[in-house]
Amino acid sequence: MSSEFTQTYDPSSVEGRWYQSWLDAKCFRGRPDAGKEPYSIVIPPPNVTGVLHIGHVLNNTIQDVLIRRARLEGREACWIPGTDHASISTHSVVEKQLARDEGRTRRDIGREAFLKRAKDWQEKHGGIILKQLQAMGCSCDWDRLVFTMDPEYNRSVLSAFERLFKEGRIYRGKRMVNWCPATLTAISDEEVIMKPQNGILYKMRYEVVEEPGRFLEISTTRPETLMGDTGIAVHPADERYKGLVGKHVWRPFPREAIPIVEDLAIDIEFGTGVLKVTPAHDRVDYEIGLRHDLPIVDVLNPDGTLNNLAGAEFDGMDRFEARKVATEKLRSLGLLVAEEPYENNVGFSQRADVPIEPRLTWQWWMRYPKVEEAKKVVEDGLIKFYPERWTKVYMHWLNNIQDWCISRQLWWGQRIPVWYRKGIQLSELTEEDLKDSTKVHVSVDGPHDPENWEQEEDVLDTWASSWLWPIGTLGWPDEKAMAVRGFDTFYPTDALATGPDIIFFWVARMIMAGLEFARPGAPVEQRIPFRHVYFNGMVRDAQGRKMSKTLGNSPDPLDMIAKYGADALRFGMLSAAPQGQDVRFTHERIEGGRNFCNKLWNACRFRTMSGPAGDNSSLEAIAGRLDRSVFDNDDHAILTHLTSTMTEVGSAIKAFEFNRATHTLYQFFWNDFCDWYVEVSKAKLQDENTRENSLAVQDLVLRQTLLLLHPFIPFITEELWHQLGYGREDGFIQDATVDCDLGTLGLRPDPSAAGEVAGLKTLTASARALKVDYNLASRRDVALFLACDDAQWDVVSTNNAKIERMAGASSISRTESMESAPAVVTPYGTLYLDLASSVDLEAERERLTKELARLQKAIAGAEARLGNEKFTSKAPPEVVEGARKQLEENRTKAEEIDRLFQSLG
Repeated sequence: MSSEFTQTYDPSSVEGRWYQSWLDAKCFRGRPDAGKEPYSIVIPPPNVTGVLHIGHVLNNTIQDVLIRRARLEGREACWIPGTDHASISTHSVVEKQLARDEGRTRRDIGREAFLKRAKDWQEKHGGIILKQLQAMGCSCDWDRLVFTMDPEYNRSVLSAFERLFKEGRIYRGKRMVNWCPATLTAISDEEVIMKPQNGILYKMRYEVVEEPGRFLEISTTRPETLMGDTGIAVHPADERYKGLVGKHVWRPFPREAIPIVEDLAIDIEFGTGVLKVTPAHDRVDYEIGLRHDLPIVDVLNPDGTLNNLAGAEFDGMDRFEARKVATEKLRSLGLLVAEEPYENNVGFSQRADVPIEPRLTWQWWMRYPKVEEAKKVVEDGLIKFYPERWTKVYMHWLNNIQDWCISRQLWWGQRIPVWYRKGIQLSELTEEDLKDSTKVHVSVDGPHDPENWEQEEDVLDTWASSWLWPIGTLGWPDEKAMAVRGFDTFYPTDALATGPDIIFFWVARMIMAGLEFARPGAPVEQRIPFRHVYFNGMVRDAQGRKMSKTLGNSPDPLDMIAKYGADALRFGMLSAAPQGQDVRFTHERIEGGRNFCNKLWNACRFRTMSGPAGDNSSLEAIAGRLDRSVFDNDDHAILTHLTSTMTEVGSAIKAFEFNRATHTLYQFFWNDFCDWYVEVSKAKLQDENTRENSLAVQDLVLRQTLLLLHPFIPFITEELWHQLGYGREDGFIQDATVDCDLGTLGLRPDPSAAGEVAGLKTLTASARALKVDYNLASRRDVALFLACDDAQWDVVSTNNAKIERMAGASSISRTESMESAPAVVTPYGTLYLDLASSVDLEAERERLTKELARLQKAIAGAEARLGNEKFTSKAPPEVVEGARKQLEENRTKAEEIDRLFQSLG
């Protein structure tokens, strides 16, 4: 046991020192040849240039709890870290910097120079988040660090593309995509966020060519695209327009006659039942255009400005400015009927946060592999979701799955491994041409005669890289790399902790990738990428708002670590996080974590001050110091509670109920051990017959508690483990085993003793509560009386001195009843407080009178405020709700004071 035990706990003097010791000793290394049962996790790779935010803290603490717990269970634990190249965000940052600093575009400097700048940016700003994860205590195997643009991982991505292409699952096609005008690339459906927007519904009219003077009224939210209208559509069953089908209307500008067609896609009930068809700029319109062979006129440039097909006056104009100009032009032509407020959902690019545009372009697409198997492994429970409700969401997506647009019009990323014979016109390539190796070459390494070929310009979607994460980080498909990295040992991984917002982007796709590529022909349970998926909730502020820099409500985790310590941050976050639910972050939670760490430190320090160390080298050694002949019910009870706590914590972690685990540990350590056992043991420490046994019980409880707490608060538990002399001096807490049966040491649970002690604790707490009610908390000369039966009094009288000491009472006596005295029902009878001997009755009545008057005034004010409709309708909902809660609390307090008055007589 160390003699260097400071009076207060200072995280800054502990955390960095122990983390470096863990690194030096290779504590986090996952060894494929260890011969132990494996346990593995892959980290959701953060952006390489990202920085730690509070959501990362929650997610990575959860993973660290799982991996550290596995080590304590004797398993060979391997947590694989890595970072993502973040194609769109990194590309955008570098391109903006180039424009800002040099006034040039990426095409001005060329692909090679641009990629060098992107790599320089990544090397300059990358890796910060990894250091931040270490500051949190994350026990990743850092020797296994993978970056999605590493050569080895890059081969994994390109190999998957080549295989799927040869299977016919990847193809090139001209289809309508979601286009981001800010990043100038296609994005997938899953990268589009629908947002309600308060816009305008424009009602305009088109003149019928064959019937001058007759107009059709049309409603649209996008008048800026009417220059791309190539038809007007009505429903075949709409009698209003039967005689018009086959005729034409005049498109206002550029003025041109366009046909009226009939189509089942038209909603008769919407507006006038007439739809302007703009095939190049709307998915539904595109399908209608195909059915009726309407021309496709694209009036938008990739950057969201209009082009010359929209007419000279709109050429180069931003789409939203063009909306205003087009509206005014319709007004001047007498064709604008009305403008009405209209709320509709608009698709926004998730990355750039700008409205997307439907756009017809050539892209590379993937037909997902193993879709049915991906459903079945979840249906059969081979992969389990926590909370289970996400299973339904997952199945719905798979049941409605669409081909995946995997190409991006960017340069930073994995360049698609397709080469075209020089001289070939890409717009003329057919599906058959793609299978002709004399025209198109597809491979990881490229053609042998590269001078005769031109490589595809596009790169792969970032998710088409990270969907291979569980197998790519373990070396797939290179057999030598797989052997070195331990593919056969650590795949499938055991658990994945991530956010539900990427269940489609990442989780579902990883499942399909694992089933497609891992161990072909093996049983399905050997091919799935993970067995358990835990979806943690989003971290919000105290008002339930999403964290954001704009709102200024997103605390810097490093500032919090500096102020409270990493352990406090970890414990506070997990204690506030029910399974899979959003977390309302408050600094009070983290302060609570710090208080718990301080309590742990002080309890261990008290142990060192209570007596010399015994042999704490092993659990068996400590058990050998116990003297069962002097065990009392408190000894039996604390060991019984320890046993149930060990079981409960293990069960909670297995069920991914981390706040249940922290709550269980808090209740046991703070309430059962510190507030009761340590306090009642002070008398035993003064008795030579019980002193050594009591110290040994404390040592045993503290040892097992540190083991249980270590996954949650690793730094302080490692420090205390060594301070109290547990294990080898050159070892670590993770060398011990958390799972043990105290029964094998002769320490079997004693529910009867635990029940008796629980009753005495309740009795004591009730006495303290009565004292608080009458401002007697600090007094130790109050008299208590108990109305009880003989069996109850036998227990109480046996523990009389203990109860008096713990409750702060001068005596506890048996009585029949005390009609006028304050009373409370306890497991051992009705407990009375003798006010006559404890309180100045006149002074207490005066105090209660003043407090009641204050409460009545507050109640009247709150009732008037809540009765004011102006307040309840205009004040923020949380303010109104807070006022209602305060009113109810004050009413309850007033009722309690009335009761206290009665008890004073």
